[in-house]
Amino acid sequence: MGKDYYKVLGIQKGASDDEIKKAYRKQALRFHPDKNKAPGAEDKFKEIAEAYDVLSDSKKKEIYDRYGEEGLKGHSGGGGGNGPSYTFHGDPHAMFAEFFGGRSPFDQFFAHGDDDDMDIDDPFAAFGMGGMGGMGGMGGFPRSFKSRVGGAHGSREKKKDPPVIHELKVSLEEVFSGCTKKMKISRKRLNPDGCSVRTEDKILTVDIKRGWKEGTKITFPREGDETPTNIPADIVFVVKDKTHPVFRRDGSDVIYPARISLRDALCGCTINAPTLDGRTVTVTSRDVIKPGMKKRIVGEGLPLSKCPEKRGDMVLEFVVKFPEKLNPNTRDALLQILPP
Repeated sequence: MGKDYYKVLGIQKGASDDEIKKAYRKQALRFHPDKNKAPGAEDKFKEIAEAYDVLSDSKKKEIYDRYGEEGLKGHSGGGGGNGPSYTFHGDPHAMFAEFFGGRSPFDQFFAHGDDDDMDIDDPFAAFGMGGMGGMGGMGGFPRSFKSRVGGAHGSREKKKDPPVIHELKVSLEEVFSGCTKKMKISRKRLNPDGCSVRTEDKILTVDIKRGWKEGTKITFPREGDETPTNIPADIVFVVKDKTHPVFRRDGSDVIYPARISLRDALCGCTINAPTLDGRTVTVTSRDVIKPGMKKRIVGEGLPLSKCPEKRGDMVLEFVVKFPEKLNPNTRDALLQILPP
């Protein structure tokens, strides 16, 4: 006795096309290997696909109804003819993908918890789609739902990888003048077959604009690794200041530590301060300079990022060098000269 395809789908002989579709939908969801890990689920899933392949085809169904599985597979021409015998060569996963518009829609079906609490006779009830009434698209799915589940090949929706962050170190001179940086990256790229990948190098060009602040981000969309299952990540370069031997940066200002002696601090001094463009600025002070005092030289800093024709300031930050020790004569002289 051959297979009872109606029993496989859980329906009665003479069931309508809609009943056959509904039965396949129910059984295929129940026994899909992505969902059902029980032993034998894979074989049952294939058997369900074969049953639907026969009963959803009017010619095959007519022969099966008259002669059973033996008649179908022995004489698919029907009536004892000599036509080619029927053998199921289909891919049950491809059939599932075609029916639902995606190979594995379980992320959407069962995202709300254990499906043991779901009515298996109507697995769409949790989405307010009971009975699939009024739904268009393949297998009862709306077109927008199919696009979320998968494309024509039943693939899962690709997700974009998170950005790949690289530091891009620049000197203050490069920020002052602007420059071009060429960054070589190595990345994976998908071959035309859509499955295998290759490794290739690429040069990314970054134009450093005058006055760019530390933390500025430069993004190259989708230049990261590409695989069959992902959307390439963005490559992001983040500007980072190199340590400078003379200055330190404060936004668009540059800080210059002006080291002077105690005598200069008390009696006045002249300071020759370097600039980022190679000049020297002379600053004279006749006032008493206390440790930590600052003097601002307007317009000798970095270009403003939003208005490069304007510049920040240079700030002289005075550092007073005290003597390590005083001889007795100097100490006595200071006691006489300096106010108490």
